[in-house]
Amino acid sequence: MRSLTTSPLMAPEGGGAMPTNIDTLCINTIRTLSMDAVQKANSGHPGTAMALAPVAYTLWRDVLNYDPANPLWPNRDRFVLSIGHASMLLYSLIYLAGIRDVRPGGVSNDRPALTLEDIEQFRQLDSLTPGHPEYHHTAGVETTTGPLGQGCGNSVGMAIAEKWLAERYNRPGFTLFDHHVYTLCGDGDNMEGVSSEAASIAGHLKLGNLTWIYDSNHISIEGSTRIAFTESVHKRFEAYGWHVLELKDANDTGDMRRLLAEAKAETSRPTLIIVHSIIGWGAPHLAGTAEAHGSPLGVEEVRETKKFYGWPEDRNFYVPEGVPEHFQAGIATRGAAASRAWDELFRAYRAKYPDEAAQLDHIFAGTLPEGWDSDIPVFDADAKGVASRASSGKVLNEIAKNYPWMIGGSADLSPSTKTHLTFDGAGDFQPPQWGGTYGGRNLHFGVREHAMGSISNGLALYGIRAYCSGFLIFSDYMKPPIRLSSLMKLPVTYIFTHDSIGVGEDGPTHQPIEQLAQLRATPGVTVLRPADANEVAEAWRTLIQIRDRPSVLALSRQNLPTICRKTYAPATGLAKGAYVLADAQGRPDVILMATGSEVGLIVKAAEKLKADGIKVRLVSMPSWDLFEAQPKAYRDSVLPPDVTARVAVEQAAQLGWDRYTGLAGETIVMHGFGASAPAGQLEVKFGFTVDAVVAAARRQAGKPA
Repeated sequence: MRSLTTSPLMAPEGGGAMPTNIDTLCINTIRTLSMDAVQKANSGHPGTAMALAPVAYTLWRDVLNYDPANPLWPNRDRFVLSIGHASMLLYSLIYLAGIRDVRPGGVSNDRPALTLEDIEQFRQLDSLTPGHPEYHHTAGVETTTGPLGQGCGNSVGMAIAEKWLAERYNRPGFTLFDHHVYTLCGDGDNMEGVSSEAASIAGHLKLGNLTWIYDSNHISIEGSTRIAFTESVHKRFEAYGWHVLELKDANDTGDMRRLLAEAKAETSRPTLIIVHSIIGWGAPHLAGTAEAHGSPLGVEEVRETKKFYGWPEDRNFYVPEGVPEHFQAGIATRGAAASRAWDELFRAYRAKYPDEAAQLDHIFAGTLPEGWDSDIPVFDADAKGVASRASSGKVLNEIAKNYPWMIGGSADLSPSTKTHLTFDGAGDFQPPQWGGTYGGRNLHFGVREHAMGSISNGLALYGIRAYCSGFLIFSDYMKPPIRLSSLMKLPVTYIFTHDSIGVGEDGPTHQPIEQLAQLRATPGVTVLRPADANEVAEAWRTLIQIRDRPSVLALSRQNLPTICRKTYAPATGLAKGAYVLADAQGRPDVILMATGSEVGLIVKAAEKLKADGIKVRLVSMPSWDLFEAQPKAYRDSVLPPDVTARVAVEQAAQLGWDRYTGLAGETIVMHGFGASAPAGQLEVKFGFTVDAVVAAARRQAGKPA
């Protein structure tokens, strides 16, 4: 394959005539489709697609092990476009490769994933070509990208997943998993902190199945990256323990193919290929400028660029005869043979290893193993109780031992979050030289919360049931991956402990206040704040069965009394988000509602009010979103509209509680950031006492003391 010059001033083959080299035709088709789509939409990012077309073409046509007719084939190579703004590059590849419209879950619409008409609808309402690639939305897109650095983190999770599956399920003569993960990233990705966190842990884990291709074009929105980014990325990645290669000319397809082979051959380290490119290559006035990054080139510049490529200047969305066929003669021919061979291998594997094959069936389908919940404990009533982080740790271990592909860990906090799996055979996911195995189920993310979230998304994209953990206050570091979990409908479990001012002496920097409101406000995230050990057990029983969205568990550091379920309603009510914990005879004078650690407080207050002849309904509200999903009749049965005397108690921000208290109700909540003191003193200082709840209830009931 010939090399193309990087000079925007030198004409391509033929001196302005239509190229005759089929590879050049394919590459320029990618470029011009990208230019035309952005121009028609009057929105988008053409320059990166123009610059990287030779790189992406070489990877897809000549190297990527991928079957366009079977895009969910489990041992396919993964391609992640972390520079999601260059989405037209990926859409052009999907179109030319002939990927079929097969979605997660195996749903096939018996059509190409993208047609030329779809590409013409780039960035339009309800099109299959949105501004940034979206998982589930467009077949061939392996993960939702756009927020820079997230795709890098996802790819590390994918590489971990491949290593784990290979270690757990490969057998002599049955290599089911041996694929590679490729990520296209840019200057922006490498400026974002999450990619640094992800690269650091990838180097530590020696993920030799991972290659990042770094488009070093030295241009960002504000202009040259020299204004803010002058480090040696090469040296930084070498320090991380990566294998670093450089492609001096983005158009040198032969050298790119050689470097990809070298990256694949390096099995003990991840590889970074630094590609030196000119953004907007071929544009006579805008190549190498910031203007080529995030705006259409303009009608005249597009015309002149096509002239430089030797392209018909007045033809838009032009695909020369033979281009798709040549593209597919590489990727489709290679991929079809590989996927057929894999299917045959898996059939033989199923005959010899039926139990392991059955587990893989569940992983691929996203279904649960039989008996996953058979050992979930029931906790006896106990006034002293146990911290919900501790009861959660017990429940997690009982579930995970019966759920073989459930893996996860913490950001250096498992002794505090109680998320370490301790049963026989759990083990640590580490390279053998660090004393572990790639089949271990305990992940050690280090103090890297942001990467932990994006890595967990990458794991979940493989069908592995991923969880991760930290302190609730540090969910602030994880907002982007939690949001993307929801966008992608991934059932990642986020376990956050130290969920209130009950943290105590660590003070306001560690006491979460607004975090619950933020998480509850995120669409498609189920937030659960259980009140005692049995609500914890039911929270796990509920969230494990959720397959289409992430869940957040907010758990206490301090002990919570284990409520006597002979006296009070069973904890199974948690599945409906809120339930009547205890009720009075007849119409209640006041409703007391709370979540988590504050449920025990309203229980004590109710006992005092009852002794004074005040009729109280107690409502535990561990999950607002699950409650809102219930029929109105159920919601009204828990919170009768005609009972407006209401008090809500939660050691968090007030935002949202008026939905349940009404404007006439009262809230006992946090209005500041807490303080450093023992938890008991903080409860008094901020009004979380039995007397304060009783006084508020009396006011609401019209029976002041």
